[in-house]
Amino acid sequence: MDIDNIKKLAKELNISTSTISRAFNGSSDINKDTKERILEFAKQHNFLPNHYASNLRDKKTKTLAVIIPEIANDFFSQAINGIEEVARKKGFYILLYRTDDIFEKEVSFVNYLNNGKVDGIIMSVSGEANDHNYLRQLEKKHMPVVFFDRVYEDIEAAKVTTNDYDSSFAATEHLLQTGCRRVAYLVVNKSISIGKVRMQGYVDALQKHNIAFDDELVIDCSNDEKVNHKILTKVLQEIKPDGIFSSVERLAFATYAVCYDLNISIPRDLKVISFSSLGIAPLLNPALSTITQPAYEMGIKAANLLFEALEEKAGSNHKREVILKSKLFIRKSSSVE
Repeated sequence: MDIDNIKKLAKELNISTSTISRAFNGSSDINKDTKERILEFAKQHNFLPNHYASNLRDKKTKTLAVIIPEIANDFFSQAINGIEEVARKKGFYILLYRTDDIFEKEVSFVNYLNNGKVDGIIMSVSGEANDHNYLRQLEKKHMPVVFFDRVYEDIEAAKVTTNDYDSSFAATEHLLQTGCRRVAYLVVNKSISIGKVRMQGYVDALQKHNIAFDDELVIDCSNDEKVNHKILTKVLQEIKPDGIFSSVERLAFATYAVCYDLNISIPRDLKVISFSSLGIAPLLNPALSTITQPAYEMGIKAANLLFEALEEKAGSNHKREVILKSKLFIRKSSSVE
């Protein structure tokens, strides 16, 4: 609340301005009845506190930025819920920025936020570029950054990830153990850290089972549904894999759609497994086998690490790396009939 409104409230209620301020700041050294009377009067007369103005003295915005590649994705929705829960308990707001996996958008957002718009940034990166100087500028401003899920290895920041290599290895090995010999790996961006790690798990599982790596079976897909439909139609008609390992859930859904159009039976003709946090995965027809990341917990952890940095509770916080475990759920889409 700005100083003019504080003075007006103080005059109307015949209470000191310092008592008014303490009421809105949640101070415990104020009579409960007095506090309730102030807040109720302020509500009735539209004396609403401005959290930006009230924090000008300590230059805090009480706001966090969350930068993510997409919103229409169950993983990111759950992670945002975790971040928001922690932020709300701390009295903070969150602002969402969506990059659509476009690196230039990410740079633009970070540069915009670099001028004191927020107190910290939690982000899942868009891509791998050689120049990450725009992020290093944040360190000069002492603005903490926490990466989650998709990270830049060359930036010293707290990171929250999952055991993607182990999960990818286990998913690929599962398909091989069901009899698959031509497992296609579907990926949108294999150059980013998460794409590299997941693909390495796939490659190493093939090697363990003496299956030669075939670059033709690594399928570069898109963020565009229509483009993916064309790509996967060609793959299933011409390359003819007997197993699909999807590194992101939307490519698994695209596979289901193409199989329906081409009258390909899952799992009889093609077995499918995917990274996915979608709650309805067991309800699909057939039920989708998934590697499910603890998205909500990742959001909670990322937010807690950011607040540790803001509250300076951990001297080496910027270097902390937390790895959580995903779970492999085997369902009908990859079962042996």
